[in-house]
Amino acid sequence: MASNSPKPSLNTPRSTNAQRLRKSSNRGDLRISEKGDKIGDRRSVLLEDAARLFGKSGFDKTSMRDIATAFGVLPGSLYHHFGSKDELFIAVYAAGVDQMIASITRATESLSDPWDRLEAACVAHLQELLAEENVMAAVLANWSTANAKLRKALVRERDRYERVLVRLVDAVELLPGTERRYFRLALLGAINWALTWYQPGREPPANIARKLMAIFRPIACTSPSGVRARKNGSITVASSSHASRR
Repeated sequence: MASNSPKPSLNTPRSTNAQRLRKSSNRGDLRISEKGDKIGDRRSVLLEDAARLFGKSGFDKTSMRDIATAFGVLPGSLYHHFGSKDELFIAVYAAGVDQMIASITRATESLSDPWDRLEAACVAHLQELLAEENVMAAVLANWSTANAKLRKALVRERDRYERVLVRLVDAVELLPGTERRYFRLALLGAINWALTWYQPGREPPANIARKLMAIFRPIACTSPSGVRARKNGSITVASSSHASRR
């Protein structure tokens, strides 16, 4: 016998989704509230489900029907809120960017030394990147395969995050002649590459980020002749431990 119960939608809470909301709030990755009757909370869970599927199967092999099934609604309900898969993918990526910026802001706001701030930002970045089911991690690996129009929208979101890093890198001392853009891209690339080789349980992400920074910091500040650069262009002799590493 056919059921006369109303079709579920993003605006109609389901008990299973409410349970998942409470469970998700304990993970801390999407910082979802326990109030499962809020539309914003349900949107966060939807983005989490979409991110998980995009990360597992890739953009091309994930359908809106797959996402609707995972979330527990009919595909038509999903299209009511997101006009296309591209639009949903952009929303997932934007949520990851927002989360990453918020984490870096919290990690750096109490620090004053430029290098300490940059290191804290890298730690926060890697912790977010390697967190279980993080929305940014889910899309970083495959967004480059997107079509040109989608890539343009994703680049705009990525640039929002990179502007935060630009300010942090601009504040540190680098050797005269060092192009900050390439220093920033190399550092960011080294951190993001952890997605491909990181093994959970072997070493905390914070330790990995600090060890990577320990590699970049002496390269950035000390020349082969044992001279430490100042941001204003003046130089001082580095410590004997640095000078001996030639």
